[in-house]
Amino acid sequence: MTTQSGRRPDRVGVHSVHEFVFSVPDLDEAGRFYTAFGLDVRRSADRLDLFTDGHPHRWASMYAGSACKRLEYVSFGIFAEDLDAMQSRIVRDGIGIAPPPLSDGTGLWLRNPDGTPVQLRVGPKVSPDEKTTPSLTQPVAAGQGAAPSRSRVAKVRPRRLSHVLFFSPDVLRMVRFCEDVLGLRLSDRSGDVVAFLHGPHGSDHHLVAFAKSGGPGLHHSSWDVGSIDEVGCGAEQMRNAGFPEGWGVGRHVLGSNYFHYVRDPWGSFAEYSFDIDYVPHDIDWPSADHAPADSLHMWGPEVPDFFFLNLEQASA
Repeated sequence: MTTQSGRRPDRVGVHSVHEFVFSVPDLDEAGRFYTAFGLDVRRSADRLDLFTDGHPHRWASMYAGSACKRLEYVSFGIFAEDLDAMQSRIVRDGIGIAPPPLSDGTGLWLRNPDGTPVQLRVGPKVSPDEKTTPSLTQPVAAGQGAAPSRSRVAKVRPRRLSHVLFFSPDVLRMVRFCEDVLGLRLSDRSGDVVAFLHGPHGSDHHLVAFAKSGGPGLHHSSWDVGSIDEVGCGAEQMRNAGFPEGWGVGRHVLGSNYFHYVRDPWGSFAEYSFDIDYVPHDIDWPSADHAPADSLHMWGPEVPDFFFLNLEQASA
């Protein structure tokens, strides 16, 4: 047995999305967007780093790029005892690469079937070991209203990164790669249109997901908040900051979380997410193939036409 909390015995697989890295045309505008969203945005030399309030982990980095947004690479955390097995898988499939220029050069490097560089690095598990709980609220005395006035609503500040969804020209190929190389496990899918995968050592319903498109790219990053009120207040917060486009508020079917997506200046999204399903390390989730019309959202507004538009690929 191992001393690592939540580790599934005899299962080799990534335990967390350590970081995702992308480039944007304008770092100042990106900083304005993610600061308004409620993240802790820090300038570091030639990049912006994204943290959540009070959490020491760096979840994402952005660099100045060309005329379009571009996904640069994705970094996953692994346990030290899985390093050799992961190296063997990379050699077996002949997918090892040199570290890309924007990386720190550490860890194992490979290229996924869509051509995106992937880093595997030994580090602490930053995905949760149990289902996250709602934020604490003060009890309301009898005869008093529970909702504060608009002027007293606190700024929504996400607690952690929940997951990242990527575009892919071949969703099922990416599922096979994630299972065979990264050790992730399929949670649910809808044909070859969208698929959701969780970590074997305990994670939210999905650490990563893939949606069908003409090419690879970043669709959205999802950030955990403490209540459905915070999802709604986050939507209002972004509208007031000049970012009105998005989708929500609603509730998903696959993952069950309450959501609101905000469209960034380059066509991808940041999601406020609350109460997503959790898959413990000792449970085999009953994955299934769901009909598209019955799997996206239980309630909420109709999906906007631009929601699955891959502007990153169109610009490329």
